[in-house]
Amino acid sequence: MNKKNTLKVFLFFVLFFPLPIYLTLFPHKHQFGLLTLFYLVNLILVFFILRRASNAINKIKRKIGDEEEKSNILSGQNSKEIKTQSSLKEKISRYASLKKIIEDLNSSLSTDVVAQHLVETAFAMIAGSQGTCVLYLIDSQTNSLRLYKTRKEEKSVVIKAKQGDIFDYWVLRHASPLLIEDTAKDFRFDLDKVKTEDFREVQSLISAPLLSGNNFLGVLRLDENRSNVYSQEDLRFLVTICDLGAVALENSLLYQNTQELAIHDGLTGLFTKGHFLELLKIEIKSSIRHKRPISMLMLDIDFFKNYNDKFGHMAGDLVLKALSASLAEVIKERLGIVCRFGGEEFCVLLPGQNKPAAMETAELLRSSIANINVLLRRQKTKVTVSIGVATLSSDIADEKELIMIADKAMYAAKASGRNCVVGAK
Repeated sequence: MNKKNTLKVFLFFVLFFPLPIYLTLFPHKHQFGLLTLFYLVNLILVFFILRRASNAINKIKRKIGDEEEKSNILSGQNSKEIKTQSSLKEKISRYASLKKIIEDLNSSLSTDVVAQHLVETAFAMIAGSQGTCVLYLIDSQTNSLRLYKTRKEEKSVVIKAKQGDIFDYWVLRHASPLLIEDTAKDFRFDLDKVKTEDFREVQSLISAPLLSGNNFLGVLRLDENRSNVYSQEDLRFLVTICDLGAVALENSLLYQNTQELAIHDGLTGLFTKGHFLELLKIEIKSSIRHKRPISMLMLDIDFFKNYNDKFGHMAGDLVLKALSASLAEVIKERLGIVCRFGGEEFCVLLPGQNKPAAMETAELLRSSIANINVLLRRQKTKVTVSIGVATLSSDIADEKELIMIADKAMYAAKASGRNCVVGAK
């Protein structure tokens, strides 16, 4: 109420308030009408005052409501800003650590070490060391996934799906990352159709492929038995880690393959002569130190030149492969070491076997190889070998002499008519 209205009200009360007292002291013929008018005017005035007061109160309430709304908006914005700042700090922290992640991943050419760094990094930096982290690598022989590394919050959790589950094969098939907030609500997967003994209960997960160019190396996955655990930002960071990890993994696998090629014969898959000689030195020293026997077999394919002359060099390769497979299978059970010594010659080391045992093994090898049927130009062809046996004794100076004695015994087998076993005297 402004000053002008206040003055009007004041004058009204000064002029009209004494009226009932005046009429009481000095009765008037129009007393009733005047009193009625007086009270009516008073009622109108009270209504006017109450209305103005109500309007003023409502105005104040609206202002308070507006201020509260502004306050709520500001509070919401402030809360959002705090979350954004926290998210940004987490992003900055994560991506600032990329340099160390790269250094760790490239610190070794061992596939096992690189894989361990990958799993540890994803588990700690994304999952907060909660839930489960699983790394599958592609098996080059079967072209399927195989479990390689795990990191678990609960040690009792068992990963039964050694070759992955529907989620892992979705990533493998699409070669793209996967985010599932709640498996029960994800229309892409019908869990009722695939639940088996191997199926592990998972409610949320993120998974990304390990890709290097067009080369699919494996799958790195984080999962939880709670829903809505992972975000798009978590998935993006996992993809970044996998991109870096794929390069390091490919380098380690190439190095591993190079190492394998250096010690394995490219045609037969057996050890090379150079690597075999290194192992031979170690095994002989171990045998001498522990006073245990060790024997060696020297094998040569009978009339090998005839296979090449009659069927061609490709046929010779088939014979070598078939014989190598038979050798490896028999010797594997006896914990022996087999190598392609050169051309059509093979050498077998038998730690722990004395001469009688070695002669028995040699005879088993000879008969097994003699039963092989090699198909050359649609003809079933038999293969035979001549085997010389030598056993380490105090008369033998070193590994070179042992090889020489075994070789001499092999030539004695050839001279005896081939397809037989001769022991060194």
